[in-house]
Amino acid sequence: MKKNYLILVMAFSAITLFTITGCKKSAAEEADYTADFTVQSEDQTFVSAEDDAVSNDANTIIEADTAFAGGRTESSVCDASITRSSTSASKILTITYNGQNCAGKHTRTGVVILTLPKEKRWKDAGAQLSITYQNLKISRVGDNKSIILNGTKTITNVSGGELASLATLRTITHSITSSALSITFDDGAKRDWQIAKQRVFTYNNNGIVVSTRGTHIEGTASNISEWGTNRLGKVFSTRIAEPLVIRKDCDFRLVSGKIVYSNLQSPVTITFGLNAAGAATTCPGTGRYYYKIDWTGVLNVAHSIILPY
Repeated sequence: MKKNYLILVMAFSAITLFTITGCKKSAAEEADYTADFTVQSEDQTFVSAEDDAVSNDANTIIEADTAFAGGRTESSVCDASITRSSTSASKILTITYNGQNCAGKHTRTGVVILTLPKEKRWKDAGAQLSITYQNLKISRVGDNKSIILNGTKTITNVSGGELASLATLRTITHSITSSALSITFDDGAKRDWQIAKQRVFTYNNNGIVVSTRGTHIEGTASNISEWGTNRLGKVFSTRIAEPLVIRKDCDFRLVSGKIVYSNLQSPVTITFGLNAAGAATTCPGTGRYYYKIDWTGVLNVAHSIILPY
């Protein structure tokens, strides 16, 4: 299962590929929409993917640590060193990031602190792990775009159990929440976002399946996973309309799901797991998946674009 952990970490980090950098204006009047949609889509996928990557690092590290999990053997992360400490109330692991991630697509520098109540083990149902970001800077190797994360989030092991035992347990559920994740973008804009999502890890004959959905409700809108103000100063929310599913038998790629960005000039829908024609498809082998972006323009005209990932 250790190999699966590393692959899973890389898979979640790979979600950053789903940035909407290919949007082009279909007409001059669409310029205001296209610019905002591109910024919001790219920022949200970047932040969400890197936040999930740290969650996966945390799972890998604490399940191997004897104090946190009553665990088995030592484990490490490609671009980090780990130190242990404690207080009268808590067990603490400090991760100091200092290089490229396992996939070689990002560099990370800064500190992440994992804290668990002293009387708890991570595999206990209801155990709550606090994850505190201290100036964690993530830079993409390909274009050198970066974000800096500060603040605290909580992962709750809702079901109990460890991913190392997933083949036996068959399902493990984690919830992830944050009331103020502070993000500094590379243009200097600083914003606070909120997070509320649930990840369900299951195991079948083809291996690990990870399904993510939003858990926040705002008015009549449900399944919201992130919300706040984007770097342009506009309020937004991200709703997972259909669960985002990653499967081992598709090389831990995102195989299906749909998200909706709201509170912008127009709702934007992004559908994953498609072929080049925009239809849902099975695992494409060594080929590529595609996603489709749909929105309505200023003249109330429907627009869409299909791009590979």
